[in-house]
Amino acid sequence: MRFAPAAAALSLALAMTASVSLGQTRDPDPRAGVLIAEGKSALAAGDTQAAIDAYEAALAVDPGFTPIFVYLAEAARADDLQGKAIGYYREALDRDPNYLAAIAGEGAAMAEKGALEKARLNLAKVQSLCGDSCPETRQLAAAIAAGPRQPVMTAEAVVTPQPQAN
Repeated sequence: MRFAPAAAALSLALAMTASVSLGQTRDPDPRAGVLIAEGKSALAAGDTQAAIDAYEAALAVDPGFTPIFVYLAEAARADDLQGKAIGYYREALDRDPNYLAAIAGEGAAMAEKGALEKARLNLAKVQSLCGDSCPETRQLAAAIAAGPRQPVMTAEAVVTPQPQAN
């Protein structure tokens, strides 16, 4: 009888741990799954706005499915909107602080934006969670090595100086 309270507390702790980990690996609502698939194919085809629209619709259908924020962030990065992408990654990290794809993606977006020290902090966190051989670590290290993205200038954006007569 003296072990009954300890056994009850241990079983309660195990039940709560199991339910928390189960919620993080669940499948999305089937309707959201279809919208996510549409978003992925639109992003692969280069249509970032259609991908964002599909991901936002999926988020409306299943607001509890955290990976949608990572998909939205990837689409924002494809549109060179790293600040917006970082916001989506942080929303995913608020829900799951150890979400490797979100940590690595946020670090890559920071590196693309020029915040290399912050990106290195994310790299250290990813390395501590999964080691040097996991894909997230390699992708983030490559993004840091590539450095900030250079803005693409159009011909209209370039101003040529006019010669002045003295």
